[in-house]
Amino acid sequence: MKLDASKKILIVGLGLLGGCYAMALKKKGFYVTAITKEPDDLTYALSQGIIDKGSTTVEAELIKEADIIVFALYPHTFIEWIKENGDLIQEGTVITDVTGVKGCLVYEIQALLKPGVEFIAAHPMAGREVSGVRNSDDSIFKEANYIVVPTEANTFGAIELCKELGEILGFARVSVLNPEKHDEMIAFLSQLTHCIAVSLMCANDNPGLVLYTGDSFRDLTRIARINDEMWSELFLSNKDALLKEMEKYRKTFDKLYDCIKHNDREEMRSMMRISTERRGEFNKKS
Repeated sequence: MKLDASKKILIVGLGLLGGCYAMALKKKGFYVTAITKEPDDLTYALSQGIIDKGSTTVEAELIKEADIIVFALYPHTFIEWIKENGDLIQEGTVITDVTGVKGCLVYEIQALLKPGVEFIAAHPMAGREVSGVRNSDDSIFKEANYIVVPTEANTFGAIELCKELGEILGFARVSVLNPEKHDEMIAFLSQLTHCIAVSLMCANDNPGLVLYTGDSFRDLTRIARINDEMWSELFLSNKDALLKEMEKYRKTFDKLYDCIKHNDREEMRSMMRISTERRGEFNKKS
């Protein structure tokens, strides 16, 4: 399947990322429909031209006419939706997702789908500290990474289609990882960083902090304003990989603690030089 504007795309779950996908695809001339629970979200998306058509119930016609379906749901909700409605998806349809963990669902989803329907997982590494379709802004994709997460069950055509989708959405870089490597990387790059931000905000209850803080604290804790329902599910869904990264971080933090405690300035400076060098890689243009 070639991804062009003749293809009809259905978004299931019109929250922040679902709204951003719809917004970006509409700008590229695609016919975009949506199924979402909240009537207000649907009304807003229609009024703003973010989607062409939508429903707050699972309408068979919307599913049958879709060439590509993007699931922007929590992991457990995604699995439940496929169990309940997967038979409505037509043969030849490609489905993908935006879910932040993969190992706990990719293989199960693929096993649940009927023959002729292919699930190729993807993870848009983009977001905001707010939720909901009203906060959608497809410009968040501009400098972001997009990860395609295939298994051995995926065809070359579906993988290429998913990569093309990332490019059309406007992501800066598109890469490929299998589910296991994806979850290892996400445990460190995303989930651990959210754990650190949450822990930092919970470590001091001084009500005057906001009056004294500088940019460093604001930057470091930006993601501490967090969707507790979603992120608690993501943490537990990737529990083993996340705990391994938390343990490695704890050992490194303890090393820095000991450097300060024992006045080991040379080792402290060595850690800072490593930190500076590694962080510098992020500023290089790809």
